Amino acid sequence: MKIANYIQDLLYRYECVILPGFGAFLSQKEPAFIDKDTQTFHPPKKVVSFNSQLRKNDGLLANYIAAAQKVSYTTSVNMIAEFVEKLEESFKEDGKVELENIGRFFYSEEKLQFEPFEHVNYLTDSFGLDSFKTSAISRETYKKQVEELEEKAPILFTPERRRKAPAYLKYAAIGLIALGISGFAGLNIYSSQVSKHNIAEQQQAQEQLQEQIQQATFVIDNPLPAVTFNVAKQTGSYHIVAGAFRVEENAKTKVAELRKEGFKAHLLGENKYGLHQVVYASHEKRRDAINMLREVKSINEAAWLLVQEL
Repeated sequence: MKIANYIQDLLYRYECVILPGFGAFLSQKEPAFIDKDTQTFHPPKKVVSFNSQLRKNDGLLANYIAAAQKVSYTTSVNMIAEFVEKLEESFKEDGKVELENIGRFFYSEEKLQFEPFEHVNYLTDSFGLDSFKTSAISRETYKKQVEELEEKAPILFTPERRRKAPAYLKYAAIGLIALGISGFAGLNIYSSQVSKHNIAEQQQAQEQLQEQIQQATFVIDNPLPAVTFNVAKQTGSYHIVAGAFRVEENAKTKVAELRKEGFKAHLLGENKYGLHQVVYASHEKRRDAINMLREVKSINEAAWLLVQEL
């Protein structure tokens, strides 16, 4: 039955798979355990159960069949309905039904019963893990056997006798210690003499170095005269603006041109729009600035007066 195969596929992924019109297959995780009677280790698994009360179509099985068979949703629903009808007919004829790798249905005391097959584990985390038997470990038995052996054959520890060393070895050891002490003292005396010699040599070298430094000291009798640069500082808060440039190099070029024409041109700085302002000149008095602006207007109609403190 292909429908049963689709139910198997979904049991690996979901914990509830409803067969519309029949019931729901539920899966629940069960941890690993050891059967003490058979000494068998069982890995974690999903235990499948059945609930006949959950019959309403939730679309899970129907959509899965439609995608697998490449048919419409309605067609897959009809396929499920036909499958359920066959199950009902099998119950009437045989009184039991088996779904491959899922479980067996039968009636007991006029109630539908479900018995899952245990040879299939739907827990993907346990893929490849099989049950296996182990032999029992009798720790208490071995412990009793050891205790009995200790009682029968106790182990006795006898102290080891020390052998006396000959007297000449003691004297030889004393002699070696004395030689070591004298050698260490001699080494200290030699090190002290070497240190004193090194200090004396260092002092002599320092005296020679100081003497050479004094001989190399000289005085310049005729020093070069100091060079002073006079830079005219632009003052005034009234500025005759010649123009504003986005590129600073263009602004500097304009300043050079105006200076050739006889103006005291200079860069005023960058305004809030990011433009570099070039002025013909700056004045401290407003009247002087207005008079110059009138003269400049004859050659540059775009010139204007800016009041700004430097």
